[in-house]
Amino acid sequence: MAEQLTDALVYTNENCVGCNKCISACPVLTANYAVQEDGRNKIIVDGKACVACGACFDACAHGARSYRDDTERFFEDLKKGEKISLLLAPAFLANYPGQYEAVLGGLKQLGVNRIISVSFGADITTWGYIKYITEHDFTGGISQPCPAIVGYIEKYIPELIPSLVPIHSPMMCGAIYVRKYMKITDKLAFISPCIAKKNEIDDPNCGGYVSYNVTFDHLMDYVREHNISGPKVTDEIEYGLGSIYPMPGGLKENVYWFCGEDVFIRQIEGEKHAYEFLEDYKERVLGRKELPFMVDALNCAKGCIYGTGVEEEKTQTDDTLYELQKIKEASKKTGKKHTWSRNLTPKQRLACLNKQFKDLDINDFIRHYSDKSAGVGIKRPDAAELDAIFASMEKHTQSERSINCSACGYNTCETMAAAIHNGCNHKDNCIQYIKGEVEKESVIARQMAQEMEGKNAEIQSKNEMIAQLISEVSVDFDSLDTSITEMSTGNNGNAEESTGISISMSDVVSFCDDLKKALERIQGLLGRLEENNAEITDVAEETNLLSLNASIEAARAGEAGRGFAIIAENIKKLADHSKDTASDSDQNKEQIQNAIEELLQDAGKLIDIIDSVNVRVTNLAASTEEIAASADMVSTISADLKEKLERLSM
Repeated sequence: MAEQLTDALVYTNENCVGCNKCISACPVLTANYAVQEDGRNKIIVDGKACVACGACFDACAHGARSYRDDTERFFEDLKKGEKISLLLAPAFLANYPGQYEAVLGGLKQLGVNRIISVSFGADITTWGYIKYITEHDFTGGISQPCPAIVGYIEKYIPELIPSLVPIHSPMMCGAIYVRKYMKITDKLAFISPCIAKKNEIDDPNCGGYVSYNVTFDHLMDYVREHNISGPKVTDEIEYGLGSIYPMPGGLKENVYWFCGEDVFIRQIEGEKHAYEFLEDYKERVLGRKELPFMVDALNCAKGCIYGTGVEEEKTQTDDTLYELQKIKEASKKTGKKHTWSRNLTPKQRLACLNKQFKDLDINDFIRHYSDKSAGVGIKRPDAAELDAIFASMEKHTQSERSINCSACGYNTCETMAAAIHNGCNHKDNCIQYIKGEVEKESVIARQMAQEMEGKNAEIQSKNEMIAQLISEVSVDFDSLDTSITEMSTGNNGNAEESTGISISMSDVVSFCDDLKKALERIQGLLGRLEENNAEITDVAEETNLLSLNASIEAARAGEAGRGFAIIAENIKKLADHSKDTASDSDQNKEQIQNAIEELLQDAGKLIDIIDSVNVRVTNLAASTEEIAASADMVSTISADLKEKLERLSM
């Protein structure tokens, strides 16, 4: 919701603390929305509902309200070379008598073309009011120089629109005169004491004659920041008693000056008083009761000289009022034929006024109004809706619904309920509702405290039981600690034995490797033995052959070869014996070879078994070390728990 309310002429800045004082000052129920932002209450302005009366500026002690005007755009356009002339509110001279001429001179140097006092436009307004009222028997009409008053009537009391005097304000009369009679085509900027003038300037019924609302406050801030000053300059057109329009009752005094004091003019000023009067005046008009000659109504209690767009420090003294009094006296000329002469009767002055403006067409200065109540009308809750809202606020009796403490910002609880009905506030902003909720919480808290007191004995008894259990558990922890220590000691021994076995098994593996290598070398030697036996067998066969040859030769030799035959026979026997021996050696070698192969296979199996055992022993050693570490951790946790239990039992 807050995002939808930010585009407003008057708006809430970051200083808001949600104190509700702006609500209490505002004449419009729905112009302020109580919202929650970042966990805190904040009062946001609804630009559509706001009439820019400025009451919240006076009420707020935190500087939480700001406003927009056209000052920055005015100076930017001057820099761009736009042709701009000024309409100068008479209150500017009264507020800045010592700076007035130098500031105007500085603006001239920046490119301002013409400077026309709106006091002259006020003179036209006075002429138009008296002429229209007397010619149309328009008694009881409400003056309209104040745009906040006009805006309030158009939005919230459209029944009074026919009672608004249909003549433009001094600003607009001045603008129309400049355009139509002086033929000035420049853009027009109004040097203004009023925030709400921006609404009048932008109103389609005002024809777009004025382009900028430049408030005193923002103008002088800019002037000081940029050191704007120049040769002394004043406004261009002579004016009369219109210069006192900014004073409370200024319009009334103008009418008295020309019509005499026999006519009854109802004078109303002030944000609160003016809008309450209008609500009552509506009933008077609708009831066809007696009405005054006219109503001189201003939003600001001290008039436009202390308007909403004037610097705050200027509103703290009566200096401006005294300055305006000087201007007023200077306006009452002494010349016998002068329109404003004090030496003439009201009737004579009126004749002079009509003569002065005889060339003006009053139709050029006629003002039209629009009913703007659609979309901003305030919804009034019926009895059933009020009952539902009050019920939600826990206000069930008439006295509870009539506390009227005003802490929420509204005068009555019923008004607060109406604000809730319109969606611009919430029950949490009612201090009585919050107080009731706190009291409920307090009752609940007291009941809880009583219940807690009733359980204290039970809790104490349970605490004693817990202490006893803690003591018993502490003893059990001592036993557990002893068992863990013994387990850890035995486990450490197992770890050492496992490590020793692993080392011994590694030695066995080394021995088996050496045995395998030796058997392989023997196997090689047996191979060489087989080769030698083969060679012996060959030699034996050759020897047998030689022995056979020798026997044959011995037989040929007869007796002479007999001895040789014996030798040949012995050689044959030796050869046969060598052959048999080699054959036996081959048989033995084969058996040895088979045995060695079996030994090699068994040695391989033994190595595999030892490797497997070694791995298991190694794993056992590692597991034993993990068990030891876990036992240490369990022992540490056990000691820590025991310590905490001991602290708990204290």
